[in-house]
Amino acid sequence: MHRVFSSAIYLLALLATTSAADRNISITVQAGDFARRQSVVTFALPEGMKTGHALRRGGKLAPLQVGRDGRAAFIVEQLERGAEATYEVVTVPAQLPIQNGGVVSRREKSKVTFSLAAAGKAPGSPDRLLLEYQAEPGALPRDDIKAVFQRGAYLHPVRTPSGRIVTDDYPPNHVHHHGIWWSWTKTEFAGREPDFWNMGEAKGRVEFVSLDETWSGPVHGGFQSQHRFVDLTAPKPETVLTETWVVTVYAAPSPSGSSWLFDLVSEQQCATARELKLPTYRYGGLGVRGNRAWNGKDKAFFLTSEGETDRDKGNTSRGRWCDLGGDLDGGRVGIAILCHPSNFRAPQPMRLHPDEPFFNFAPQQAGKMEIRPGQKYISRYRFVVHDGPPERAELDRLWNDYAHPPVVRVEEK
Repeated sequence: MHRVFSSAIYLLALLATTSAADRNISITVQAGDFARRQSVVTFALPEGMKTGHALRRGGKLAPLQVGRDGRAAFIVEQLERGAEATYEVVTVPAQLPIQNGGVVSRREKSKVTFSLAAAGKAPGSPDRLLLEYQAEPGALPRDDIKAVFQRGAYLHPVRTPSGRIVTDDYPPNHVHHHGIWWSWTKTEFAGREPDFWNMGEAKGRVEFVSLDETWSGPVHGGFQSQHRFVDLTAPKPETVLTETWVVTVYAAPSPSGSSWLFDLVSEQQCATARELKLPTYRYGGLGVRGNRAWNGKDKAFFLTSEGETDRDKGNTSRGRWCDLGGDLDGGRVGIAILCHPSNFRAPQPMRLHPDEPFFNFAPQQAGKMEIRPGQKYISRYRFVVHDGPPERAELDRLWNDYAHPPVVRVEEK
């Protein structure tokens, strides 16, 4: 299922807007303790309001998009600390094509691609490709890779605004690493020890199940999919966990155009009446594999939220975020992974590989844990993909945006 939201704004729409369904609704955004720039803001619309609306302030329109969860989203360009801004909710013509900076999703065989439609682009010019989701397993890239390593359910390639790829897939020294993916390594289930990470041992695997929906829009595009964790140590393959991914790609480039954002939410549940035990271990969970050009101790560069750049010292430390990057085509690029404060054991322990471009938020480092029947294990991460070296102050600002978003007050007169 593919949904296209219809809140994209044309100049013609400026002339056609009216107060939303004659209901005279306004919203006030409060910056709170942090200055806001290109900030993602979400709120609940009044009952009965769906798509076909925008926000107007000072004669200027901002796209408004209603998401899969019924919440509205828009981008605040700038709001100083402690300030507030009031917008009028207005109606715009429905079914307008997405342009002026919206996110476009396309299903292409076993993949879903996400692109940014550049604002003011010339007719017929290509969208800027940002991200791909490998749903079903794709073809193996080399003849020397065994079939047991073939998998889907991951993100790759991930591109910077200039088009440089910051992730890797099937790297020769770790063919079970795939861009941005999720697996558990050290586990116990029903007296067995499935390993969903090290696929070459054939003790477990993570499988793509279904693509529930994809969407495009002027504020964000994304997808929801289903995965399953399969125990291969059982007499016959047994599903241990089911997992839902929701990935949201935002049309919120930085003011300089040097970075962009997307979110990943993973929701895992037991597929049986038995718990999955996760003993203390050095890695497992969300994995990020950097570009192959960054292999070697002096090729990849890390920066943690605590200011640590030594990968050995950063390993096993806790952080609100970590940036992984390196040099490509004569310039520094990277990807920062932001850990939401609601995540289990946040700020989570981190795995920084000693000589490879690999990063992992690893809550198992802090002690044993388990996923129990009837409970949901929910993890939220935001990614900042950037050209140029990381800036600690900017990543702190973006983390505060993520962890402490602006507050919205809705009024109907």
